Amino acid sequence: MTWRIGVDIGGTFIDFCALDDSSQQMHTLKVLTTPNEPGREVMEGVAILQERHGMAPGDVTAFVHGTTVGINTVIQRKGAPLGLITNAGFEDVIEMARLRMPDMYTLFCARPEQLIPRDRIFGVKGRILADGSEAEPLDEAGAVEAARKAKARGAEGIILSFLHSYRNESHELAAKAAIKAALPEMFVFCSAEIWPVIREYERTTTVILNGYVHPRVDNYLIRLGEALRRQGVTAPPMITKSNGGIMGIEEGRTSCVGMLLSGTASGVMGAAFLSRQAGVERALTLDIGGTSADVALIIDGQPQYGTGEVIGDFPLHVPSVSVTSIGDGGGSIASVDGFGMLKVGPESAGSTPGPACYGRGGERATITDAMAVLGFLGHTPIAYKAVAMDRAKAEKVVGELAEKLGRGLQQTAEAIIQVSISSMFAEVNKLVARYGVDAREFTMLPFGGAGPMMGCLLARELGMEKVMIPRRPGVVSALGGLIADVKNDFIRTLFCDFDEASLPALKSALADLREKGRKWLREDQGFTGPAFEKVTADLRYHGQSFEIETVLEGHWIESGNLVALADAFHRRHEEIYDFADEKAAVQLVNLRLVVSGTTPAPSFGAQEKVEGMPVPEKEIAAFLDGAVRKMPLYWRDNLRHGHRFAGPAVVAQEDTTVCIPGGFDATVDAFGNLHLTAA
Repeated sequence: MTWRIGVDIGGTFIDFCALDDSSQQMHTLKVLTTPNEPGREVMEGVAILQERHGMAPGDVTAFVHGTTVGINTVIQRKGAPLGLITNAGFEDVIEMARLRMPDMYTLFCARPEQLIPRDRIFGVKGRILADGSEAEPLDEAGAVEAARKAKARGAEGIILSFLHSYRNESHELAAKAAIKAALPEMFVFCSAEIWPVIREYERTTTVILNGYVHPRVDNYLIRLGEALRRQGVTAPPMITKSNGGIMGIEEGRTSCVGMLLSGTASGVMGAAFLSRQAGVERALTLDIGGTSADVALIIDGQPQYGTGEVIGDFPLHVPSVSVTSIGDGGGSIASVDGFGMLKVGPESAGSTPGPACYGRGGERATITDAMAVLGFLGHTPIAYKAVAMDRAKAEKVVGELAEKLGRGLQQTAEAIIQVSISSMFAEVNKLVARYGVDAREFTMLPFGGAGPMMGCLLARELGMEKVMIPRRPGVVSALGGLIADVKNDFIRTLFCDFDEASLPALKSALADLREKGRKWLREDQGFTGPAFEKVTADLRYHGQSFEIETVLEGHWIESGNLVALADAFHRRHEEIYDFADEKAAVQLVNLRLVVSGTTPAPSFGAQEKVEGMPVPEKEIAAFLDGAVRKMPLYWRDNLRHGHRFAGPAVVAQEDTTVCIPGGFDATVDAFGNLHLTAA
């Protein structure tokens, strides 16, 4: 018997999906997080799986772990103090950025404080030109002296980002070697080693983020590996990546920037797998955990990818699943400001102390407390019995807000939910407008511990007529890690035209990227299964400032088919802008290669179909749309393929609670998914 385990850490709970390969049975679990002892909750979960399901740690063949350590480090600004060494005269690159304000419509908008203060940024002599030739030798002694000054001013690590190092990294490597020899206690990262692309700001901010989170990520992964070995798990642990793939923890210790969106990306991958299985081609995912809500689009059964996702105040320029944080989580705290206005978030109660209704010391009202006061929660055990619901404590903290607002208890609780839904509504509309799609043509797919509580309410406001609740929505992110492929991105800046003169360089670059991809997959990751590649390029017309990533066929480059290469860009440009200039010259900026090793997906058998309506566990009273309403409560494990019922209703299960307002009809499909359709 062998097992594969997927794990995802959120703000309140850590989620487990354990797959028995022989029986294809999936066992799920939630354990409260321990922020002060990271890693302990992982061991607790492994011990529970061993006790409840007979899983021997030595039988675990894959352990895939999604973490928020990196992104939380950036958001909370608790990373390592760094020094930046660049070319003399270019010390202000990160401050100048792209000369854009974060919000052009706000008069009081200000740029965020940079992660490296100006007094720890140093310029040294030396210059590589745009063609990769050396115009001036590097002042190695000056680089070492700059590192000493940075250390004296509190830096623990050094970032090296020199002009045109994507063409020639010799100056960065020489400076790194000199600094490591003189100051071995300091860690050093080169921009060309982390993400070797044109444009100094993008390359510099990427390597800064990598160095900023490195100590905390490195320490966490070391402790995780040691704890798993003590528990008896011998399988090399893997980490989910921002691009929706996975990698070994040894690589994760240095390529930290690739896992900043670890948990959120794996949630979208899990949702995409479930939507394809259910035949849903276009879905709007809504992942609501304890601290935040994240939204992504699935089109033609596939997640959308991009670069430039914002992490805290900073853009992330490595490829990632496109996920947008849009609002509040179940633990987001509600408050009344000095003007008497009700606000929700962004502060969260997390797992410690958590919502007041969890009975763990929380003394401020949260979204979860509001749902408890409304009557949707507290009728059955929640979170696999990890917490006991105390409705009286929820009523106390919501009641304190009600007094300040001069409103009734239940009216205040519903107002908390309405404020949260309103903020989500505004942000989702921005997201779909950016993609040029209509949310009403999509199926809402809510997951996470709080997603099914809020999903139908948000869908109703957006005019979306279809909602799909997965069988185990509370652990979709953990499932995503379990089914994710071993995957990596490789890039080469060429900056050339699509013409005969550029073909040798283009062919050589593709062959080199393929060799690097093969080595990474087969040797570095030890993957021996089936693999595939995807070739794309960042293309533009001459005179354009930015590029469009366009899918290419590798054999077009190998055979020198310039017409096919250019035509692919014309078609892509027309798809986006409804216009293409087929007579204009096409310029290639970056050639990209994605290499993936396929992970076997679980095979969930279809249920036999039954007819009729399910029998509710009981009838409950809940406050909804301004009035107390009687509604049935169903236990999710008792719902079978073919069952039908109508809202308003509540569906309770171990990992979440599904709240269904009136106007939605529910059916259960062959895989246990709950499909809700506006009547």
